Amino acid sequence: MKPSYIIVVGTSAGGMPALVQLVAQLPATLSAAVLVVQHLAPDSSGEHLVSRLSQHTRLRCHQAGHQEIIEQGHLYLAPADRHLLVHDGRMLVTKGPRENNFRPAVDALFRAAAVNYGAAVIGVVLTGMLHDGTAGLDFIKRCGGQAVVQDPDDAEFPSMPDTALRNVEVDYVVPLSHIGALLQEMTSQAPPPPTPIPNDLIAEAAIAERVVGHTEEIDKFGEQVPLTCPDCGGALWKLEQGNVLRFRCHTGHSFTADALFESSKHALEETLWVALRMMEERKNLLSSMAVRGEGLWSAQQEERLEEIKSHINRLREFLLNGTTGATRASEQEQA
Repeated sequence: MKPSYIIVVGTSAGGMPALVQLVAQLPATLSAAVLVVQHLAPDSSGEHLVSRLSQHTRLRCHQAGHQEIIEQGHLYLAPADRHLLVHDGRMLVTKGPRENNFRPAVDALFRAAAVNYGAAVIGVVLTGMLHDGTAGLDFIKRCGGQAVVQDPDDAEFPSMPDTALRNVEVDYVVPLSHIGALLQEMTSQAPPPPTPIPNDLIAEAAIAERVVGHTEEIDKFGEQVPLTCPDCGGALWKLEQGNVLRFRCHTGHSFTADALFESSKHALEETLWVALRMMEERKNLLSSMAVRGEGLWSAQQEERLEEIKSHINRLREFLLNGTTGATRASEQEQA
């Protein structure tokens, strides 16, 4: 049976216990289909997660399949390393570019649902780390849908709910134990009147379905900026529609500003560790040259050696004191 509502759920760290608790609250008579993105390792199997969920709910649980019809009273889990999208009453399972460094990405599912179902979409963000789902909730709100967020104080990992609350006008903020009853109440009523779907979201959803887009398409909705995509090295466009600042390249990689900052910070840190290693190697070479040399030539190598030691010490101090990630990298290097 065709569902009256589409409920899309996004979660990450701490997600499976939260999903188990949530689906236990949902009856088989729910007048909605539930589509879930749980961040998974690329080599993991979703089947055991589906089996686990099935033990706690009367909803019929499945791992999402490409081109399967979406039915009321069913729950669909995005497979590992695949985006889950929707179009024309069916699910699309694709290996498109990562969004916010994730595949499956919460934002990708939320955008597709918002564009295709508009006001009949309810977006739910549960426990998790980082920022995936924030832009997705904004997409849903821009298309007339409703947004539900787990109370950060109730979440095992509050980052995802907290980021959503700071950036999106959320309709409901409730503890996990109350979300099931809230969803039943929301879906027992007729969906709100449809609102026009923004053209920029229609275009982005189409790009996600085709896997790759064209620069001309993104030029219509964004401004090219002097930044490069951390995933493919391509140019980035700044997208300022809605409440969440985002960036994307024409191949489809997409980032919130927070996610792009985290990616660039990680890439910079890795580059600095490589630079430190190369400077250490140069120091060792200069040391050998100074020992084997004589007179003025040896003195010149000693001077260069002291100079590079100074650079090494400053760079090492910066890395060790800059971030906890740098400290961990140093510990791994010394292990």
